[in-house]
Amino acid sequence: MAGMPGSDLIKTFVSERVQKRWAKAARAAAGEDLAALRRQRSQARELRTHLNELIHVADERLALPAIGSTQFRRPQGSDWGWRPALWRGPLPVPGLSSVQNKSQLGEEVTLFHDCAFSELTLRQLRNTREADLAPYGLRMDVFKFDGSFLSLVIDLPPEAVQGLKRRHLLRMDTIVEMEKPLEIFARLNIKHGPNTEQIVRELPLHEEEIMVEFDLAYTKLNEKRVEKAWLDLIFEGPEMNQVVLRDLTFSRRPRAEL
Repeated sequence: MAGMPGSDLIKTFVSERVQKRWAKAARAAAGEDLAALRRQRSQARELRTHLNELIHVADERLALPAIGSTQFRRPQGSDWGWRPALWRGPLPVPGLSSVQNKSQLGEEVTLFHDCAFSELTLRQLRNTREADLAPYGLRMDVFKFDGSFLSLVIDLPPEAVQGLKRRHLLRMDTIVEMEKPLEIFARLNIKHGPNTEQIVRELPLHEEEIMVEFDLAYTKLNEKRVEKAWLDLIFEGPEMNQVVLRDLTFSRRPRAEL
């Protein structure tokens, strides 16, 4: 019957009849025969399962921004750009509690700390604000913190170091929300042969656009032996705080020739 004239009208009529039936049953539930009420409860629970599933899928598909989006602003002349999978689409395991050292959320994000007793949680959340470009965000809740360091490590893909030169600028953009102020540092690590170059920048959390750039000209990078790169987000004084990373993107561009 799908596509036939009047099919939508019939579907609407049936839907209204079903709604009226359950509305009537709900009003009469207080005085209903127990055997009949038991049957209705079973039917209602089965119906609720299907409705909840439909609502969940609809919310995911209709919410902004679209799942899988790789759209973000890149500097002019960029030859590579990337948003990690955690900020692009749903993870099989969306969250962790009492997070232990070296726990992973997805394949690219790892949490490091030295707490004797972990009161840390990580959870992927859906971005629904129209201003957000990333489909998902990451929320980190820190309660009691008895460690000396807390860092979130993001492994950059192989494409990030393909053709990487000392004349490159590597940029990280993020959107951060916090319950109370704290300091966050970004440390870029590039492994080349037996050595690892490190560049540290403090995130300008007081600015509207939170961005840091790493200029490889000031490193001793051996361009012929570059193997991999990763970035540490280091949180200073994180106790009793909630930090939400609404977006996290990377790009690189060659410095203009003089």
